[in-house]
Amino acid sequence: MQLPISQYTELLQKKTEKLTALLQPFNAPEIAVFDSPTNHYRMRAEFRIWHDKGDFYHIMFDQSTLQRYRVDEFPIASELINRMMKSLLPLLKTQEVLHKKLFQIDYLSTLSNKIIVSLLYHKQLTEEWQSAATRLKEELQQLGFDVQLIGRASKQKICLEQDFVDEVLPVKGRNYVYRQVENSFTQPNAAVNCKMLEWAIDCTQGSQGDLLELYCGNGNFSIALAQNFRKVLATEIAKPSVAAAQFNIAENGIDNLQIIRMSAEEFTQAMNGVREFNRLKGIDLKAYQCNTIFVDPPRAGLDPDTVKLVQNYDRILYISCNPHTLCENLQTLSQTHRIEKAALFDQFPYTDHMESGVWLVRK
Repeated sequence: MQLPISQYTELLQKKTEKLTALLQPFNAPEIAVFDSPTNHYRMRAEFRIWHDKGDFYHIMFDQSTLQRYRVDEFPIASELINRMMKSLLPLLKTQEVLHKKLFQIDYLSTLSNKIIVSLLYHKQLTEEWQSAATRLKEELQQLGFDVQLIGRASKQKICLEQDFVDEVLPVKGRNYVYRQVENSFTQPNAAVNCKMLEWAIDCTQGSQGDLLELYCGNGNFSIALAQNFRKVLATEIAKPSVAAAQFNIAENGIDNLQIIRMSAEEFTQAMNGVREFNRLKGIDLKAYQCNTIFVDPPRAGLDPDTVKLVQNYDRILYISCNPHTLCENLQTLSQTHRIEKAALFDQFPYTDHMESGVWLVRK
């Protein structure tokens, strides 16, 4: 597989022009553009396993044609994933119990040189499998890999040790530790994630008052932004992400950040007094003077009620993985706020996907 590295600058320029045109109706200033490494930038990868005449190998499907492609190396993925792909398959081939009915392998790697390998099967995993997998893990460790090995089958998940790795991200001269849990959301492009965090810190520099964050995940943004605020209140609905965020708060020595396990929609109902939640018992929402809100919603953007909630804050930091739903939300938000800063983060080089950010202040 060859990447069109020589075309990278031109492709990024086209994205910049497209985002500039989309934001033009909202009088956005010139967009700050944050590029990506041109290869080995993706920290996660998933491959189907194709069994063929006694052999097997990684494959990917073309989404439009469903044609399959054999993948022996994957320059999009981190160098660590590529090394693991080459080392893992020969070891799996020596043990039938490890490769029989294996249909997928997922990789999650880190800048801190740790990796999770998840083996997915169309069969129940036995004690024989567990013994063989334990030997496999030891063999990979002897090759120098700091690896966590997980087996998955229908209604089964076997962790040989743990289902997480701890990432270390350098942001503005400080190293932040982020626990990343297998099968939970993490930012796929670590280098660009560091640039997003630095941009968000710069936008909120010198802030007065407190920050509210919706959809906080493992605390990726809230932990880095806590330095700019008196207090931070963050919400997240997924239990593994909340647990990882609590670990990250403690590990990074953050003492002004509290996380509530709620969806953005539920929190909006609580703020509007529509319903009461047991999860908010003991939390004095009135003790927070949140005049800044941070949102990083799913591709569908913010629902209408949450857009109205967001408008109540003097300053809005909005990170978006879909510029079209961002612009739909901006049609409402721009009635009360103006775009002070805008950014393009090239999380997904060589694709049409754009990660963008806007910093809005009340008119």
